[in-house]
Amino acid sequence: MPRFVPRILALIAAGLALADPSARAADSPAGAPVSVVLVHGAFADGSDWARVIPLLQARGVRVTAVQNPLTSLADDVAATKRAIDAAPGKVVLVGHSWGGTVITQAGAGDKVAGLVYVSAFAPDVGQSSGALGKGYPTPPGLAALSADASGFLRISDEGMRTHFAFDVPPARAAVMAATQGPIAARAFDEPVTVAAWKTRPSWFVVATRDHMISPELQLAMAQRIGARVTTLATSHVSQEVEPDKVAAVILDAVAQAR
Repeated sequence: MPRFVPRILALIAAGLALADPSARAADSPAGAPVSVVLVHGAFADGSDWARVIPLLQARGVRVTAVQNPLTSLADDVAATKRAIDAAPGKVVLVGHSWGGTVITQAGAGDKVAGLVYVSAFAPDVGQSSGALGKGYPTPPGLAALSADASGFLRISDEGMRTHFAFDVPPARAAVMAATQGPIAARAFDEPVTVAAWKTRPSWFVVATRDHMISPELQLAMAQRIGARVTTLATSHVSQEVEPDKVAAVILDAVAQAR
């Protein structure tokens, strides 16, 4: 990189800070805001949070939806940490499904003030997502998964309609099927090396009609991590079905972080 490029970038950043009062407020410890970083799960992308994001923004919350590559735990954690680093002020980290494993690993940084798990995995140190379901009923939605030649899993269109998002309008479920992100199957066998919930307050939205992660397992994980529990009678995607209630849980975490 030419030596003058960092100087130019610094000048641009300084100019933006002077021109934008909100940028100066974000840098001020006294007026530092609380941001929300949303982490999607497998068979999804950042648009999975589309119904929650405007509810948070309407309350003046800065929101970023991570686009996970879903290629490995390390890659998804790296993408999430970049979003955390870029967010102003403290961060409430929210993970859905596989995203719960990601925030468990990525959420130990100093900026993270709270963790919100939405129908999510919450492993302990040394545990993988796949190991968590042992001893619990096999969720029926897992039968709708298939792997391609590269070892990436996707859920069938029928599985999206009848298991993953059975209480979502069919037209929206069809969009979710089309925009889903296949995940490397090996990611479910990768253990976390840190459990951020041990040092951060946590919240947990348990979906009692979930076909992808056993509701019994969700409740057991929520109790183990000492989370504040909200139960919703929805499919795996409560953020799509009850966005106002999921947003309320996130906003509670934001209020506690201030």
